[in-house]
Amino acid sequence: MSSLRSRRMARNHRRMQKPARLNLVALMDIFTILVLFLMVNNGDVEVLQPDRNIELPESVSEQRPVETITIKVSPQAISVQGKAVTTPQEAFVEGEEGIPALAEELAHFARLAGPLEEEQQAQGRPVIIMGDQSMPYELLTGIMKTCAAEDFRDISLAVNSVAEPALGEAEVLEGGT
Repeated sequence: MSSLRSRRMARNHRRMQKPARLNLVALMDIFTILVLFLMVNNGDVEVLQPDRNIELPESVSEQRPVETITIKVSPQAISVQGKAVTTPQEAFVEGEEGIPALAEELAHFARLAGPLEEEQQAQGRPVIIMGDQSMPYELLTGIMKTCAAEDFRDISLAVNSVAEPALGEAEVLEGGT
């Protein structure tokens, strides 16, 4: 007969000789909560794919545009949803109001989307213009006129978001001009 202490020590030695087991249930719970958290908090941020040829202007606006058709304007091309439609140099045709190639592509997207709903009638279809900050103003207005002519009147301009200047900095900027 062995003592109680010796039996307990023998049981512990046998248990310690077995390989350790990892309890995955708690780990799976943590990962499930993490995935759920990321899915819930991922919906309010839209990231436009940057283009190396476009340097966006900066803005302090907190309002974010809704996900929609994107028009990218670089020094080499004007593209809609990644498809090049024309170049800035060829954008305007003599006697034409707006940009015909862009109008044709926007009309194609409007046909795919179907007719406007009653709420959209007044505001028009949404579109984002992502243009280089050195883009000529005449080109920007031509793109905007073309968008408006094709019922894409809810226009947003893509910008880099920066912090609003402090009150002292704003006073210096206003006083210096």
